Amino acid sequence: MQSKTLFYSVLLIILLVFTVFNANTTPAASSTVTARLSGASEVPVVLSSGSGTLTASFDRRTRVLKWAISYSGLSEPLTATHFHGPALAGENAEVAVAVSGNLASPINGSTTLTATEMDELLAGKWYVNLHTATHPKGEIRGQLAVRP
Repeated sequence: MQSKTLFYSVLLIILLVFTVFNANTTPAASSTVTARLSGASEVPVVLSSGSGTLTASFDRRTRVLKWAISYSGLSEPLTATHFHGPALAGENAEVAVAVSGNLASPINGSTTLTATEMDELLAGKWYVNLHTATHPKGEIRGQLAVRP
């Protein structure tokens, strides 16, 4: 009888240790993504009185990125908005995700990323770029920062 009690006690301790260890090492399923947009972040720099912010959530399990982009002070209406990558701050990259629909502030949307796109986003290698006719390569831009 004592051996069964000892066995179950050891088993319970192992389960508790595994649960505590697993809870402390499992990354959060959802992350917050932010960016501050300005002409100074463009490459090359654009003189613009425009500014903006991106706030987003990213679900690591489903790979869904949901965003809201607010902006003001641009030289003229937007012609396009894109997420670009992979690129660190100060670098340019191709379009990774085109934003479609209404481009009036705030721009809301979502997309499901590929596994490669998710890795680039989590590594800080994506930026959002707002384009106008006068600045077809981008008037304001911001590097995406991911927080768990």
